[in-house]
Amino acid sequence: MLPELGQFALILALLLALAQCVLPMIGAWRGNAALIATARPIATGQFVFVALAFGVLTYAFLTQDFSVRYVAQNSNLALPWYYRFSAVWGAHEGSLLLWVLILDVWTLALAAFSRRLPDAFIARVLGVLGFVSLGFLAFTIFTSNPFVRHLPALADGADLNPILQDPGLIMHPPMLYMGYVGFSVAFAFAIAALLGGELDVAWIRWARPWTNVAWAFLTLGITLGSWWAYYVLGWGGWWFWDPVENASFMPWLVGTALIHSQAVTEKRGSFRAWTLLLSIFAFSLSLLGTFLVRSGVLTSVHAFASDPKRGLFILAFLTLVVGGSLTIYALRAPKVAGGKPFQMLSRETLLLINNLLFACAAAMVLLGTLYPLIGDALGVGRISVGPPYFGFMFVLLMLPVVLLIPFGPFFRWAAGDWRATLRVLAPALALAVVCALMASLLVGVPSVRGIAGVAASLWVGIGIALYALKRWREAPRGRRYTQEMLGMIAAHFGVAIFLAGVLVTEATSVESDVRMAPGETKHIAGLDFKFNGVAAAQGPNFRAQQGVIEVSRDGKIISTLNPQKRQYSGNAPVQTKADIQPGLFRDVYVALGESLDDKGAWAVRIYVKPFVRWIWLGGLLMMLGGFVAATDRRFRALPARIEAPATRPALATTETALAQ
Repeated sequence: MLPELGQFALILALLLALAQCVLPMIGAWRGNAALIATARPIATGQFVFVALAFGVLTYAFLTQDFSVRYVAQNSNLALPWYYRFSAVWGAHEGSLLLWVLILDVWTLALAAFSRRLPDAFIARVLGVLGFVSLGFLAFTIFTSNPFVRHLPALADGADLNPILQDPGLIMHPPMLYMGYVGFSVAFAFAIAALLGGELDVAWIRWARPWTNVAWAFLTLGITLGSWWAYYVLGWGGWWFWDPVENASFMPWLVGTALIHSQAVTEKRGSFRAWTLLLSIFAFSLSLLGTFLVRSGVLTSVHAFASDPKRGLFILAFLTLVVGGSLTIYALRAPKVAGGKPFQMLSRETLLLINNLLFACAAAMVLLGTLYPLIGDALGVGRISVGPPYFGFMFVLLMLPVVLLIPFGPFFRWAAGDWRATLRVLAPALALAVVCALMASLLVGVPSVRGIAGVAASLWVGIGIALYALKRWREAPRGRRYTQEMLGMIAAHFGVAIFLAGVLVTEATSVESDVRMAPGETKHIAGLDFKFNGVAAAQGPNFRAQQGVIEVSRDGKIISTLNPQKRQYSGNAPVQTKADIQPGLFRDVYVALGESLDDKGAWAVRIYVKPFVRWIWLGGLLMMLGGFVAATDRRFRALPARIEAPATRPALATTETALAQ
């Protein structure tokens, strides 16, 4: 009866979500302290029941309860226990339950760590999160119930998708969802501020650490996803501009603009409208990503489901959330403008350019992702948009961002001294260009793109290092580096390392598809690859043909790689499992193709990829910067009071109308 207990827990969580989105809102509207006080206990109760349902589903997988249809479809008796655990979110129904659980984790954390915030304000925030939870719980129960029975119980299950039988499944989706769902907190803060009329900067200070943590988790999730795709799919790439990859990248781009915009609003009172709008769009794009993954409207290797009915439900919910929030924003927009004036050459201007470029980049990715649907609707066919479009347009939009990054910290608020900044940064730019040219001669970077990558990386890295040195020399001891400043420095260093990894790898990678017979040696990129044939291998739930390839330099063996072609149970297609010799400065990557004849010859794909690890190292540094910035003690300081705007009566009237 445990699955029925899990379903009952979901129903109770749905009822609590309904109460959470109604009672605290009414309490904040009416000024009823008793109803306001219900927000935290209801949020806690909802978390308990969703966690109970998730625990029941996990137990069903670990005990191989094939009377549960979802378990029977995504597990079998041969599946190792650790993949049974991650199979809980390996398909649509379970991943959706994980989505709801993580939303409740964020809600519970907000309820626990917001005791110093005004009760009415936090009641509205939790009410908005309750509305989001209500939508996803209804979607889970009515269209995607993971506890539907298969009676009589099957003797064995169908197996988890072989591509997902990898440690990447254990780490990547939870981290990605923590970022996706985390933007709901920034969204809830923005909507609560609009509903209550708290349009001063106080709510921004409270929202900033939550937004930084969500952005850091999303950065980590995207980084893990890129690393997973690199080593598990066998094609040697780290990003393909797949629709589902884009679905996670768009909220990251808008979230990056949001954390910078929040900084300006909190410190200077400017960009209020930008901050509110970006808060809405970051979460809206997270919902759009959920729609793309689950609707089947776009083809992707990452998609969880292809059920139009489910897609229609999410589309309706997305329309309600986006349309409703933008309506509220439009009603409040005339009251939002304000902030201290600033000159053309100032830190505010640079951050405004940053906002515009990141927003344009997100719009560009959105257009390219949805263009097949647009073309289909216009009757011109489903025209696909691939890496040439995304690569060219993204580089074009991000080039000014890279050029301006070192200037930002040196410029002052309101008015920057561009002459003094140029005196400091001009030598850094010259040094970056000279070092890039020297590297091209000494190491052999063969293209303009590679030289530009080295120069851009050094430009950003040296610029940020000079700023850190300036703070060390000029700032009083004990105030040299705040956590926010350290986070900024780490994140921007991450950008520098990421740039080096991407552009140097793209410029210098060697890719070769060769025919190799047993005993044959190929010389590629200064290395010798000797093919010693293929032998049978047995895994816990698969059979494999495993190649043996010795990698040597100047006659000395440096590695033996064992790429595989795996056959899992049932009718699953054969999976390619590459083998990699990792290194800080170079990866050697080998994947088996197809058997070519009965004499043991195989097609072999060989890659030598310099600096590819720097892509993920840069991502991890950016993630670390987000987490460090979120710990700044200033964000935990509560302002003395919230200054009610002069337009409060009009706002209250609108809030009354919306509540009714």
